Amino acid sequence: MNKKLLFLISVSLCFSLKQSLAQYNLDYGVRVGVANYLGDIGGELEDRKPFIYDLKLAKTRPTISVFARYKLHPLFGAKVSLNYLQIAGDDKLSDNMGRKSRNLSFRTDIVDLSALGEFYFFEINDLGRTYRYRNDFRAYFYTGVCAFWYQPQAKYNGEWYRLRKLQTEGPSNAYGPISFATPLGIGFYFTIEKKYRIGWELDWRKTFTDYLDDISTVYADTSLFTDPIARALANRRDELPAEDDLLAHPANYSPGNKRGDPSKKDAYLFSTINFSYVIRGKSGFYRSKYGSVFKGKKYRKRRVRAKF
Repeated sequence: MNKKLLFLISVSLCFSLKQSLAQYNLDYGVRVGVANYLGDIGGELEDRKPFIYDLKLAKTRPTISVFARYKLHPLFGAKVSLNYLQIAGDDKLSDNMGRKSRNLSFRTDIVDLSALGEFYFFEINDLGRTYRYRNDFRAYFYTGVCAFWYQPQAKYNGEWYRLRKLQTEGPSNAYGPISFATPLGIGFYFTIEKKYRIGWELDWRKTFTDYLDDISTVYADTSLFTDPIARALANRRDELPAEDDLLAHPANYSPGNKRGDPSKKDAYLFSTINFSYVIRGKSGFYRSKYGSVFKGKKYRKRRVRAKF
């Protein structure tokens, strides 16, 4: 290809990209909502089910996030978010007798950092048909990558103990504090007066670990534990009342027997309401669309005539 032609195409592409990036809005804000999890604790009468069917609403916990989003294209946006949430579970709430008699419980603090791509599949650019483009609506779904830090804990004799260092399933099943997840979500937002956005999101995160709840494989031989707290939290059947009929088969909970299910990784999800502030662009496209003209360092609004 002719070098001059290649140069002209490259310059044109760069200019077009610069103009495109100048046309769209950046917004930043917060998300607040609730979180839950799907793992080896809790559940219904049968074995573990996928997605939301085994969730226990009684163990729903709060979440809060900060995020920044940039609209790269009319159909695509990019978002970075930092999230804090807590998840929890308790076998006492399960309808599955095997889990209920296992008598395990936990809570886990999670801090995750995610990079997401949004795809806008539905939009209304001028809500109310005012021809001023002050308010709009967009619905989208998204996916991306996520890294998170987590800290499982259990309560024993009124105190919370960190489970990772106790190695309740033995040293061979040790796990680290960092893992990764694949986020999938859907959401929408309204833009109000070209400045503010309010929306909602449902976010599902399938992780690459089975230890959000500190349960995955088999019961360890507690006689080998030197820490009495680790011994107590590795197998908590002794805390059940002696008259409880569930104690009829204690051999099922002896060393080497199933404690969790390593074939299915844990997941967590949260539902949030989002609030953000829009930083408006300064391109000619933006001024023509939103009714402003550039004059020195200030903007002067002009009237927008109705399009009959």
